[in-house]
Amino acid sequence: MKKECESTSHPIRNILFAFMLTGAVAQITLAQEQPNDRPRQPGGQGQGRSREGGGRHEMPENKTPVSPNPGQTVGLFLNTPKAFDGYTLFAPKHNLVTYLMKNDGQVVHSWKSAYEPGQVVHLLPNGHMIRACMLRVQGGTGGGEGGRIEEYDWDGNLVWEFDHATRDYQLHHDLKPLPNGNILALMVERKTREQAVAAGFDVSLMRDEYLVPDALVEIEPIKPKGGRIVWEWHVWDHLIQDFDRTKPNYGDVAAHPELVSVSCNGRATPAFWNHMNSFDYNPKLDQIAISVRGCNEVWIIDHSTTTKEAASHAGGKQGKGGDLIYRWGNPAAYKRGTLQDKQLVQQHDAQWIPDGYPGAGHMTIFNNGYDRGWSSVEEIVLPMDASGRYILEPGKAYGPEKPVWHYEAKNRTDFFSAEISGAHRLPNGNTLICGGIVGNLFEVTPTGEMVWQYVNPMVRGGILAQGELPGKDMRGHLWNAVFKVHRYEPTYPGLAGRDLTPKGVIELPASQKGKTGLHLMTEAQRTDRGPGGGGGGKRGQDGQSGGNRENRPPRDGQPTDK
Repeated sequence: MKKECESTSHPIRNILFAFMLTGAVAQITLAQEQPNDRPRQPGGQGQGRSREGGGRHEMPENKTPVSPNPGQTVGLFLNTPKAFDGYTLFAPKHNLVTYLMKNDGQVVHSWKSAYEPGQVVHLLPNGHMIRACMLRVQGGTGGGEGGRIEEYDWDGNLVWEFDHATRDYQLHHDLKPLPNGNILALMVERKTREQAVAAGFDVSLMRDEYLVPDALVEIEPIKPKGGRIVWEWHVWDHLIQDFDRTKPNYGDVAAHPELVSVSCNGRATPAFWNHMNSFDYNPKLDQIAISVRGCNEVWIIDHSTTTKEAASHAGGKQGKGGDLIYRWGNPAAYKRGTLQDKQLVQQHDAQWIPDGYPGAGHMTIFNNGYDRGWSSVEEIVLPMDASGRYILEPGKAYGPEKPVWHYEAKNRTDFFSAEISGAHRLPNGNTLICGGIVGNLFEVTPTGEMVWQYVNPMVRGGILAQGELPGKDMRGHLWNAVFKVHRYEPTYPGLAGRDLTPKGVIELPASQKGKTGLHLMTEAQRTDRGPGGGGGGKRGQDGQSGGNRENRPPRDGQPTDK
């Protein structure tokens, strides 16, 4: 069996998808393919899926937050002395502006792009803002599309741009600046139906004519335009299956929890099969934690490997190459449990709690709860031994058996965000939560008391006035959705010496209702995702195949053509 498993590395992976500053709860749920099993769509385009999942599908209700203040619908709902003082960075999903905001709801800074987010933003220690942007390409993921990275200085000047999207590969959802100045990013790469069959997928369960499995790439910026991929990891190199004995990666799934079963999601296989939607990097451990919505799991892999080792089953500090060194949330994904043992439901945003924070070394996870209709936040203690290895008892699933801390609304269904969303621990022990679908940002204490709440007033058509509601698009998402947010403490280096003078609130007064025109939108307009299609300002590269070397980014040691 060992020899068989060593054959799961595939050469296929060689195809690389190389200020506007105007006028100024409870449990969590994560985004994932819809749970219903539908047959493969003709033409391989996956029509009919929900869109972090694609197309039309009736989804559970994502409730609009209700303010304790009469007549208020957006903006600052609550700000108490128990809230952690800081500056919150957020990028409304259906707009081009990224905001940095004080706890009192006033904006202190903003940046404007030509693209909608795709999806995350970060404030760098030098005061620059780095942003994932959404490009339109043929194919895509069916949710969370990115394809472009931009870096702006504090004054709003674009200092770096990198496009990485064609029909055959595309950045998506999340990126993370690394201590060495490089950028780690999620990416999908296209695999044909024939390649999927060769890897042991059951073609009768495939919804589409192709798959877009995930990868992680580390990009060395080449400023002002371009980049070089210097490290990569591909899930395609670490597959196992027990469906087809004739394939080289056939084996006992339960005996190999370090490998990924092609049927880990336990249902029909969509193109965006394992649907990674966020990740975190731990510089102390040199490890990456990935939220894998398609399998209802969080995986951890070793980043200390070379690219060659990451494609194998040996090497790196953990000695396992690119195989999984830990997984949690759904033991059924590796046949060491049943669906009744599942603790995560289409989750997002698994993050290590930083050193010096309450719960340091633990992990927080936004548990979307799509199938159950309510969301929660989980905090788990990672089971490590004295040598830093993750503990796994023979024949059993990875622990812990249950979270060490859990948050949900007193009335569970009052807090529900079926897709996107996030949560992270703050230095004072509170947790900042983003109910992404409904644009609901709020902070809770360890006892679950809400001490700060803000509802995003920015929608595609502009800025909402008090008394207006954002309304929902055809997917059940509110127009003021936010992927996730981050709060920076006042001593953060990127804020040192910056002008943080409050410049007013974003929302308009009630007297200016109707400026967004949302109430006039047709069904076609509600379905459209913005200029250029996939949501975003300018168009990306026009569906060109990435199989030809000119379309790939330069590898380590090769010159850039950008």
